[in-house]
Amino acid sequence: MAQHDVVIIGGGTAGITVAARLRNEGVTDVAVIEPSTVHYYQPLWTLVGGGEANIDDTVRPESSVMPKGVTWIRGSATGVDPQAQTVSLDNGESVGYQWLVVAAGIQLDWNKIPGLTDTLGRNRVSSNYRYDLAPQTWDFIQATSSGTAVFTMPPGPIKCAGAPQKIAYLACDHWRRRGVLGNMDVHLILPTPGMFGVPEFAAGLKKVAARYGIKVHFESKLNSIDGDNHKAVISKLDGSEEETLDFTMAHITPPQSAPDWIKDSPLADPESPFGYMNVDKHSLQSVNYPNVFGLGDCTNTPNSKTGAAIRKQAPTLVANLMAARKGAAAAKSYDGYASCPLITAKGKCIMAEFNYNLERTPTFPVLDMTKERWDMYMVKKHALPRMYWDFMLKGRA
Repeated sequence: MAQHDVVIIGGGTAGITVAARLRNEGVTDVAVIEPSTVHYYQPLWTLVGGGEANIDDTVRPESSVMPKGVTWIRGSATGVDPQAQTVSLDNGESVGYQWLVVAAGIQLDWNKIPGLTDTLGRNRVSSNYRYDLAPQTWDFIQATSSGTAVFTMPPGPIKCAGAPQKIAYLACDHWRRRGVLGNMDVHLILPTPGMFGVPEFAAGLKKVAARYGIKVHFESKLNSIDGDNHKAVISKLDGSEEETLDFTMAHITPPQSAPDWIKDSPLADPESPFGYMNVDKHSLQSVNYPNVFGLGDCTNTPNSKTGAAIRKQAPTLVANLMAARKGAAAAKSYDGYASCPLITAKGKCIMAEFNYNLERTPTFPVLDMTKERWDMYMVKKHALPRMYWDFMLKGRA
């Protein structure tokens, strides 16, 4: 059985960023478990779906982002035994570790909505949460000039919680520019009691939805979808007030949860209905296993699950892991920072930055980030991708 000093489960945003930072700290024996041969910059998929970005710009070979000196284990984790300090792989082998970092991402539970898997990519039903479907979202938006459009967000934590709203606004902006928005009946299905958790940003989004004439269904969910007959059944979260919408096009955000193997492992939070990994929300260290850490979408930290959160979590985790290796207490504390660039139209963005307490934490305090801004749109479209590829994945930002 192969043995490594530090094993990282996941070669996505969190895993690669941590691997790069550990190498920068001088850790020589780092292994990353990752089955995929490609690496995606998923935050740009919303702009792809809105006709504002090219899907080819969101993908690179995994080999090009793997830090030098890191052992790449090309497989999938299927379980962890924290007592034996081993990770099981899908090929039947195991990998031993001294220190473990879980950065396994989030699981998209498409099958939790009856009828969804049968219609995805057809009948003008799409989702920006999949690489192959994001371009189809734009195709379906362009092909629609009248009728009912449905945009959904599921209950529970999801990655990039602003994405279900952003594509609705980009679609409406496109229809407005074409002069057909008046022909559209647009519905936004949200599980939350308001537009956003931070009141200052919620107020701005409420105005945006009103400007487009979007009917917002609060504390609601999508129950099922029949693509062939273009019917979507929605209701309140408790199942009451069920309503059938006859849609022309639909953008569906799937329910999400921790990967199944985490749910079934000793690392899972027994109180989490979605099976997320149990870590201290400030140190990112496992609650039960001192030589195990976790970050990103697979953990139960109550922050918004965004790439920006990982950008702040990664240096915290690495500092605390390095301290733990020396037998010292945690060196840094993560405050729950997350950023959600809320695209409201072509060339307009509300840059929402906040922490665990839903307090605003703007990077540029002199600017009013509660307003729609062109400069923040350019940051979202151009600056953030460059920072991601050239700095964040190399452990420099």
